[in-house]
Amino acid sequence: MGEVVLGRMVKNDAGRMVGRVWETIPTLLPAAQLDEYMVMPNHCHGIIKIVDVGAPLVGALRGRRNPRRAEVPATQTAAPNRAPTRGAPTLGDIVGAFKSITTDEYIRGVREANWPRFSRGLWRRNFYEHIVRDEDELEKIRDYIRRNPLMWAIDRYNPNRAVPVIDEDGRLIPWERS
Repeated sequence: MGEVVLGRMVKNDAGRMVGRVWETIPTLLPAAQLDEYMVMPNHCHGIIKIVDVGAPLVGALRGRRNPRRAEVPATQTAAPNRAPTRGAPTLGDIVGAFKSITTDEYIRGVREANWPRFSRGLWRRNFYEHIVRDEDELEKIRDYIRRNPLMWAIDRYNPNRAVPVIDEDGRLIPWERS
């Protein structure tokens, strides 16, 4: 999705596409409010606040190339006298939509703009989530995201990292190629 140059992330076309899709999340899912984010060479960091727990995830992917997906509402009604099976979008719904849209767009870039193909998948299956409890914690996470490119040289997921990463017990942390 680009490269880190002198501690700054320089996005390529794929990285710019990921950033554009990230920024459209609130228009696709009105319950999502975005905060700090950073696209890195092989991963992303971002803060999402779910602001309207009553907002359904209906038609979030409307207008995408897969019309069947657009017609499947995420809110479902239950039988009389039973609670609905689905309400507001979850963080998993939001991240899943983001991954789906960016994967579709990346595949289009492979076909139309000769972007490098990916094997196994563009994104890892899961994601890391954390509930932010207060403003101090939120600011620390924002700072971590903003400073992430500065730490890329020693990032455990950087295939060209400059130095090995050691955990708090003094053990070498293995890294995986994305």
